[in-house]
Amino acid sequence: MYLVCGEALFDFFSEEDASGLASKVTYKAIAGGSPFNVAVGLRRLGVEAGLFGGLSTDFLGRRLLQVLKDEGVSEQFLVEFAAPTTLSMVAVGANGSPQYNFRGEGCADRLLDVAHLPELGDDIRGLHIGSFSLVVQPIGDTLLSLVQRESGKRLISLDPNVRLNPQPDIQLWRDRVAQLVQHADLIKVSDEDLHLLYPDQSPESVLESWLQHRCQLVFLTRGGDGATVFSRQHGSWSQPALKVVMADTVGAGDTFQAALIAWLTEQQLDSVEGLQQLTRPQTDAMLGFAIRAAALTCGKTGPDLPYRQQLA
Repeated sequence: MYLVCGEALFDFFSEEDASGLASKVTYKAIAGGSPFNVAVGLRRLGVEAGLFGGLSTDFLGRRLLQVLKDEGVSEQFLVEFAAPTTLSMVAVGANGSPQYNFRGEGCADRLLDVAHLPELGDDIRGLHIGSFSLVVQPIGDTLLSLVQRESGKRLISLDPNVRLNPQPDIQLWRDRVAQLVQHADLIKVSDEDLHLLYPDQSPESVLESWLQHRCQLVFLTRGGDGATVFSRQHGSWSQPALKVVMADTVGAGDTFQAALIAWLTEQQLDSVEGLQQLTRPQTDAMLGFAIRAAALTCGKTGPDLPYRQQLA
C-alpha cells in the first residue's frame, strides 16, 4: 500500500448562470485536494492506497469520506475532527490553468499533530506528501516528523505544489522544501512552482542540487511543453506533451504523480532499492506513462483522474 498524506477538501468551480444576474453565482463542487487526488488516482490505476489526513464530521466531510470508500482508498489512517471542511474557490483561465482561493483556517485537514502519527507496517511501501499541508500548522510539522522518521525505510515522494493563498510566506515554503528534499527519493515539481520558489535560479541548477541528497529522480512538468526527467544516474531528457482538447489542467499534476508511483508499483520497483536500479529506458517509459495519464485528465473538467484500462 502507498500512503498519501495531506489535505482533502472541496473545489468550487464557478459556472455561468443562465439568468445573467450579478446577484446569482452558480458553483459546481468537486471533491479534491492534491493528496486526496493522488490517493484516488492511485486506486484508479490499480495501486492499493490509503490517506493519512484529517476529515471533518460536517456534511462535506462525510461526502469526502464516501468518495474515499467508493474509490477503495483505505480509511485506516483517517482522523476525524469536529471542524469545518476546507473550501477551495477555483477560477479557470482561458488556457485551462486554475487559480485557487482557499477558505481553510481552522479546518479539519490542518489539525493533524504528532500525536496522530501512525505506526507503519511493512505493508506500507511508500509515502507521498505535498501541497499546502507541508506549510500550514500543525499538519506541516507533523508531516515533516513523519518523513524524518521514515526516511530510508520506505520510498518517499514529494510534490511541493506551491499554493500561496493558504500560506503566502514564500520563504517559509523554501525552508520547508529544503528540509523535505533531504529525505525524498522521488520528486515531482512544476515549472510554475520552481519559478515561485526560486525566481532567480535556473530550473536545472535547482533540480541538480536536489539530486545531491537522497533523491534519485526529479520530474519537471511544463504544461503544454511536456515534461523533463532529471536522473542521478542517467542525466536529463524530455518528452513532449500529448495534444488534447483542453478542458482544464486541474488535477493534471496529481495524475502525473499518481502515474509515476503506479508505474513503479507495476514494475515491482516501488522501493528505495528499486528506484536506484532503474535503467534509462525504464525511466523514459515511466515518464511517458505519466504524460499520457495527465493528458487524459486535461480533457475533463476538474480532477477526474483516469483509470488503468484507459492507459492500456
